[in-house]
Amino acid sequence: MNQARQSPVSDVAPSSSEFLAVVAARELRDKGRVFAGVGLPTLAVDLARRTVNPNIELVYESGVCGAHPAGLAEGIADSVLVSGAESVLTMQALFGYVLQGGSIDVGFLGAAQVDRWGSLNTSFIGDWRRPTVRLPGAGGAAEIVPNAGECIVIMRRHDRGSLPSQLDFCTSPSPVRAYAEDPRMVPPGHGVSTVITPMAVLRRPDKFGELVVTDIHPGLTVSDVKAATAWDVMIADSVRETPRPSWEDVRLLREEIDTVRLYLR
Repeated sequence: MNQARQSPVSDVAPSSSEFLAVVAARELRDKGRVFAGVGLPTLAVDLARRTVNPNIELVYESGVCGAHPAGLAEGIADSVLVSGAESVLTMQALFGYVLQGGSIDVGFLGAAQVDRWGSLNTSFIGDWRRPTVRLPGAGGAAEIVPNAGECIVIMRRHDRGSLPSQLDFCTSPSPVRAYAEDPRMVPPGHGVSTVITPMAVLRRPDKFGELVVTDIHPGLTVSDVKAATAWDVMIADSVRETPRPSWEDVRLLREEIDTVRLYLR
């Protein structure tokens, strides 16, 4: 029995949410101070803390720094984040001194749309006068994207609507878009460095470059990814298949991290 429980999870069929959370957690292997959003980022940082990076320092928008949550947070103001935290700052201090002061290594966010340069839309879908979908809004993303050292974005969809040639609305501009608007306003941070979708991992190694497909998930092809992306997405010279989650990764997500299926779907 024990031997079977340690086998790879290739035949356990992790859900899309579980797959995304595991891939995202692995991106945090060598990261220091992470400004974590809610949703899939919450799952990923918790999993990273239990597996690849026990020393990760978690920061939340509510002002909690050095969080050590004993359970899954239902939002940025959940008391589970405060209990045991190393400090709790006012939001003015967090954004004005910690984030804008250059003390955040990674912003870890979700988004509804991302364009080829790494600009994000978390505001609405459709025409701004009569939007078809209203989204949560900017939150802290408008400050996190330009000021964190880099940003990792997790998306639940990969289609021509979520990766459009042009955003329906730009909530968080990339350095490319900011520079185009005003060369004097180039942000200090790299902007979005990595986008993780249900199909692939896209990376943007150049601060003023565009996203490039570097990893494709098992069972999919380059043609699949290109067809689901609204722009002519660049493909790395050497594309690897995304490693599958381990049985232990999936077990932790299901049995210890999100036992009530708050974010797992």
